[in-house]
Amino acid sequence: MRGGRIEGPQSKRGVTLLCAMIACLVFLFMYFGSFFGTKGHSGALEYGTKFSRSLGWGSDNDGDGTKSDESIFDNAVRVKSFPVCDDKHSELIPCLDRNLIYQMRLKLDLNLMEHYERHCPPAERRYNCLIPPPKGYKVPIKWPKSRDEVWKANIPHTHLAHEKSDQNWMVDAGEKIVFPGGGTHFHYGADKYIASIANMLNFTNNNIHNEGRLRTVFDVGCGVASFGGYLLSSNVIAMSLAPNDVHQNQIQFALERGIPAYLGVLGTKRLPYPSRSFELAHCSRCRIDWLQRDGLLLLELDRLLRPGGYFAYSSPEAYAQDEEDLRIWKEMSALVERMCWRIAAKKNQTVIWVKPLNNDCYMNRDPGTKPVMCSSSDDPDTVWGVSMEPCITPYSEQMHKDGGSGLAPWPARLITPPPRLSDFGITAEMFEKDTEVWQQRVDGYWSMLSPKIKPDTIRNVMDMKAHLGSFAAALKDKPVWVMNVVPHDGLNTLKVIYDRGLIGTTHDWCEAFSTYPRTYDLLHAWSVFSDIEKKGCSAEDLLIEIDRVLRPTGFLIIRDKPVVVDFVKKYLTALKWESIAALDPESNSESDDNDSVFVVRKKMSPHGNLKDSA
Repeated sequence: MRGGRIEGPQSKRGVTLLCAMIACLVFLFMYFGSFFGTKGHSGALEYGTKFSRSLGWGSDNDGDGTKSDESIFDNAVRVKSFPVCDDKHSELIPCLDRNLIYQMRLKLDLNLMEHYERHCPPAERRYNCLIPPPKGYKVPIKWPKSRDEVWKANIPHTHLAHEKSDQNWMVDAGEKIVFPGGGTHFHYGADKYIASIANMLNFTNNNIHNEGRLRTVFDVGCGVASFGGYLLSSNVIAMSLAPNDVHQNQIQFALERGIPAYLGVLGTKRLPYPSRSFELAHCSRCRIDWLQRDGLLLLELDRLLRPGGYFAYSSPEAYAQDEEDLRIWKEMSALVERMCWRIAAKKNQTVIWVKPLNNDCYMNRDPGTKPVMCSSSDDPDTVWGVSMEPCITPYSEQMHKDGGSGLAPWPARLITPPPRLSDFGITAEMFEKDTEVWQQRVDGYWSMLSPKIKPDTIRNVMDMKAHLGSFAAALKDKPVWVMNVVPHDGLNTLKVIYDRGLIGTTHDWCEAFSTYPRTYDLLHAWSVFSDIEKKGCSAEDLLIEIDRVLRPTGFLIIRDKPVVVDFVKKYLTALKWESIAALDPESNSESDDNDSVFVVRKKMSPHGNLKDSA
């Protein structure tokens, strides 16, 4: 009773109904509301929500975990728009997001660098919005000019320029950031430093490529990758690696410059590269404790180096005379000696070790010597999510017998069938046919692209399913480099790709790639969408990830089933992509398969400037 008036059952029902309606509206807002949110809202639509899955966009698994027989490509609806993420996400790397680590309260060992390893968001925490470029973004400066300068607006971070001002890493030069070619250990230029390493090893004419015998390099703790950038002029390609640490934009700068690079860390997991991939590993003041955990990190380098491979180490321990540095040098020297490494050269501030050519030294070590040899059951090429082990990986019987990797010098290496082809039952004839087929396909791609590109339009390329690397091999005469990606659960052919003198990584396309947004000019997706459908993963998630990785004005080439092309076409408007060219199997007289080819281009965001770079 209120004010002498009795509230009857009808009034109570009205209140109850009103409360139910309010609760329902609140639920709908929380559940779907962010889909209608605009840029600037703190909660853009999460990537992989129940809403997207109900329309056939998300995981293809039913609630009980069984896979539906119905294709996700058959029932996709035409999507008109995606929200744009908040500006604060303009540099989002979903599986290397420290904010996610804090929010999920993951218990990680900071001493082991676990916080710099991949930790991907669960489906309910994924973003389903388009990553915006920073304000004032411009089409990147073209290679080779980009090696030495980039637009500051594209990566508006100058802290490294000030922090490393005495080391010539980079210089803040108004609207541009300039890279003089210096580094922590080579203030006077990477080119002179590289020549000094070649001189120490008595290579002909002080050329680091050693008449084509040295082709692939692993640069750990690479900074802004000037070392790798200057190697390219010698026909040597480096996989430059650094974590998303306090110098968090170093890999972003490297890729903006058009230099091959990858976000990663020597932590607890194997690096995503096969064994025997590199002729040279390099560490210049990389701040890594090589003695920790019984030399575990140095043993990972050992796994990656080819027979007779080198490790160039420029660090105070190699030359300083204080007590701590002498202790480290003594312990490190003892460790590498037990690993059968020997000093190839030592001069000034740099020491270069070399690995043995065969297993003889390993077999002649005293019983009980540590590090131990890895078990015969250990596959040194299985790397995705695999923990490192403190053991030495012996060479295969064939490598031991050959006394080396048996690879041809570069550039013949690119088209010469490598010995490890036999691991997959692939013959030389099959290899040569694959190379020929992809050359024809790539020539066709470039004909489709030709109305939209100039010779220098494309620099950073990713082949999302590289197989034997023949797509990349077909681009040998173009001013590009290719990140060859091999699916982690498919045929593990990445070692063949490295044996051809190319580089790449393994990956699971159900997850985000370890790179910054806007880092590749061209992505090639051969049956990638069909593959993730078989795994029950979201094709929409993959489209949004491709959009994150592509630079504005960048291209995507899809080679897949016609139903996949039809599916992607329904998303062009929402993704702000435009169709460039298409080819179906019936109209392609030269096609040797039943795939369609579809070429799209990512439009420049309203934030950006379409004006060509200087």
